[in-house]
Amino acid sequence: MTTRLRMIGLDEAEGDVARYYEATEAFLGRVPNSARILAHSPHVAKMYLAFNATLQRDGAGSFLSSKIKEMVILKTSQVNACDY
Repeated sequence: MTTRLRMIGLDEAEGDVARYYEATEAFLGRVPNSARILAHSPHVAKMYLAFNATLQRDGAGSFLSSKIKEMVILKTSQVNACDY
């Protein structure tokens, strides 16, 4: 049997989780479902946000431009039938 983690809602976030959601919204313009799952471990979530920000920026050690990275993200979401 598969166990699923419950997403922490925006309205129930407190302390570190609320600050993480604020930073995520500032960076991405929204709080995606993956962030709501990562919020169960706020320390890991904060590290992941900084890591993700580095990966998505041009000149951060990647050979791909930000435009290409965004196209990959969008196509992956489409293939996986994501709602956003």
